[in-house]
Amino acid sequence: MTGRRRTYGTHAVVTGAGSGIGRAFALDLARRAGRVVCADIDSTTAGKTAAEIKEQGGEAIAVECDVSSADAVDHLAGAARSWFGREPDLVVNNAGIGAGGRVVGDGPLSDWHRTISINLWGVIHGCHTFLPAMREAGAGGVINVASAAGFTAAPKMAAYNVSKAGVVSLSETLAAELSGTGVGVTVLCPTFVRTNIFGGELIDATAARLARRISGVVGFSPERVARMTLNAHDRGRLYVVPQPDARILWHAKRFLPGPYARTAGLAGRFLPGAEPEN
Repeated sequence: MTGRRRTYGTHAVVTGAGSGIGRAFALDLARRAGRVVCADIDSTTAGKTAAEIKEQGGEAIAVECDVSSADAVDHLAGAARSWFGREPDLVVNNAGIGAGGRVVGDGPLSDWHRTISINLWGVIHGCHTFLPAMREAGAGGVINVASAAGFTAAPKMAAYNVSKAGVVSLSETLAAELSGTGVGVTVLCPTFVRTNIFGGELIDATAARLARRISGVVGFSPERVARMTLNAHDRGRLYVVPQPDARILWHAKRFLPGPYARTAGLAGRFLPGAEPEN
């Protein structure tokens, strides 16, 4: 698919489609006359999204998939090809978990491994598995869901920040590698979105409560973010930084890196979250 309607009439795979932004992507793609594979580690929520699409007259199936496993993503690709009768032409690498509330050196290393295995390796697995066929066909698109955390580098969010920064870097690399091939790449970098990501087991309870309160006041709906991202992908945009606060931080980090880091450090001292025990 080429041109300005890359997200219409697609054969799309969406990971993390059981809730939040992933669910919003799946529903919007179905409304754009797409057929959608709704993948999620929770087969029940994936099934609910697929059922909602079918109730609205669309076509969808649910596939259970743990994106941290390369074998599971290979299985997802096989299931998608079997149902579509062809290769997918749009992949939304959305699945992820939240993590935060601890400074570097505090807490178990297993938190780092889990965060990166899902948030970064999940996107790597999706790109590695689905992109070769798109490159060969000279058509298609990939949308990777990162976060403004990937460039804001807020204190007490190191594992999450690193995982999302990796997704941004991967997407930038792909944009260079795929230039001129007919395959588009877009990376989404939002701040607060009204989803359940702040309820993850790797987020300190106090920090999670604050994030939910802020999100409830200034956060965008997942439907709005998904729609903005799909429209941007149609326009060939690499970066989607949807909220005004994210764009302010984006420019501050780029043009005033030293003052930005010092300000972030001062602000971090007042952020809630677990403090080091030693």
